[in-house]
Amino acid sequence: MYRSWRHHGRSFDLGRMTLSDLFAAYRTHPAVHVYLLGALVSLAVAIRESSGPWRPILAVLATAAAYPLAWYLLHRFVLHAKFLYRSPLTASLWKRIHFDHHQDPYRMDVLFGSPVTTLPTILVILIPLGWVVGGGAGGAAAAVCAGLLITCAYEFCHCVQHLNFKPRNRLLRRMKELHLAHHFHDEVGNYGITSFVIDRLFGTYYASARERKRSPHVFNLGYDASEATRFPWVARLSGGPPLDRPPSGNAPAGKASAGDAAMRRRETA
Repeated sequence: MYRSWRHHGRSFDLGRMTLSDLFAAYRTHPAVHVYLLGALVSLAVAIRESSGPWRPILAVLATAAAYPLAWYLLHRFVLHAKFLYRSPLTASLWKRIHFDHHQDPYRMDVLFGSPVTTLPTILVILIPLGWVVGGGAGGAAAAVCAGLLITCAYEFCHCVQHLNFKPRNRLLRRMKELHLAHHFHDEVGNYGITSFVIDRLFGTYYASARERKRSPHVFNLGYDASEATRFPWVARLSGGPPLDRPPSGNAPAGKASAGDAAMRRRETA
């Protein structure tokens, strides 16, 4: 079942997949299974260690409230930072967790975060939060359970935003448009995935492509040919210089400009 996910390539191309294809692929993703198993274990610990339901419920609510802020801070100040690719010790990590996704936004196999990096992050953030809000081990376990389930939902929404699919729901369509702007127009903004409230608070929200000039680094995150010369480790791992657009040989015909077309349609609507 996991064999296809071990293949490093365009094994799951969201630009060519239908919503049914996505459901089928999502069900088999090993990270989803790890998150769900972890959520079940955390739920069992929460039930065992809690003296009542209210403190764990508060921990769950606190987790749901903190998640958009935590994602924003990590996305903006870690995943889009330059310090990771400038060190040979962290270059491969940065390449895997974010650079590859921006280089080719339709690859589902690199869109998903690796549990090796996501699980420690979830635990480091949510165990202290749940412990304080939830009153001990039960609250911490409840927070971790909620965080893992939210991560599953987030990963699915993220896939839909890159899928060759137009949501019927107006809110979901708007979320997708804003995220596509981050990938195809200006990466320095719209860092949210399911919520852009934090973007508004921090001044990084933009409603349409008309508000900003197109970024020359939207696909390479600033790791251009000049940076690759100075810090060659990501380029060596990639087998070549950084791309300024998704690979035309692999992306669906006309798909590289699909995000731009969506933004233009939004502007003229």
